[in-house]
Amino acid sequence: MPPADPQAPGGDVEILARETVYHGYFRVDRWRLRFRTFAGPMSAPVEREIFERGHAVAVLPYDPVADSVVLIEQFRVGALAAGHPPWLTEIVAGIRQDGEAREDVARREALEEIGCTLGRLEPIYDYLVSPGGTSESCALFVGEIDCRHAGGVHGLASEHEDIRTFTLPADEAIARLDEGAIDNAVTIIALQWLARARPRLRQRWLQR
Repeated sequence: MPPADPQAPGGDVEILARETVYHGYFRVDRWRLRFRTFAGPMSAPVEREIFERGHAVAVLPYDPVADSVVLIEQFRVGALAAGHPPWLTEIVAGIRQDGEAREDVARREALEEIGCTLGRLEPIYDYLVSPGGTSESCALFVGEIDCRHAGGVHGLASEHEDIRTFTLPADEAIARLDEGAIDNAVTIIALQWLARARPRLRQRWLQR
């Protein structure tokens, strides 16, 4: 979650009010603020609702020996609401708890969602998911895995998760991306990165 009263450097943002207008599975806050315009003066008061769901950690499990990735498939109500097929091909991801290290989240979620332990972890990007309407950020990693141990259906029953795990050769996963068969941002970003960085990553990880 953001700090109680975030301010831009130099007094370029003035927070006038903030209140929570909904708190259920997720939270919605209403902000009232002014910001400095490019012309110089402060703007008129602006009111915006911000969707608060915490901050995410995602990891692309990659086997450098088999040159393959481990992906998951699960139901997403947001995709259904957007008119897309609701079973999405994704990478491992989860929400970071207060005080939890990002690397620990990646390892925890890999155990929960694909039933596998990750080896080496390397950061890819740390990006804002949709800053026009949510504070959520995503710390994205690539994680070393032995894909021979990946498969089956996983997830936490307490969270109603039903997650199918499967392995694809990296070339096939990237081909699916190029064909438009993958339509969620974190998986697109991860596979685009892999398409560019894979030779260097394999060279690094295969040097024992």
